[in-house]
Amino acid sequence: MSKQDEAESGACCSPLAREPLTEDWAGDLARMFKALGDPVRLRLLSLIASHAGGEACVCDISATIDLSQPTISHHLKVLRQAGLLDCERRGTWVYYWVIPSALQQLSAVLLVEGTPTLTASAACAETEVPA
Repeated sequence: MSKQDEAESGACCSPLAREPLTEDWAGDLARMFKALGDPVRLRLLSLIASHAGGEACVCDISATIDLSQPTISHHLKVLRQAGLLDCERRGTWVYYWVIPSALQQLSAVLLVEGTPTLTASAACAETEVPA
């Protein structure tokens, strides 16, 4: 069978395993990925998600990241605008938490059908360089 015959019969094209991204969803995800493209913001998101209960007070964040308070506030604002974080003022402090549905969207678009998922420790073990 020639390649032209295969193309005409549709044998060369595999069926979609899931729906591709819509234009709106791709735009939302692009904003999230762009926000996470900065190492400081990626660290901030990880720091907040790592706290017990999934939320962190800005005082804990400022004490952990060696940047000025205005710079940290700017990065937190970018993460909020991208839909990755939300916050609430409680007295004099502001508490931040990761929006789980946003992380699920990022994870879903990166998941390849039929590929086993790795735990964080397994992923790290695979990337370690032998001595």
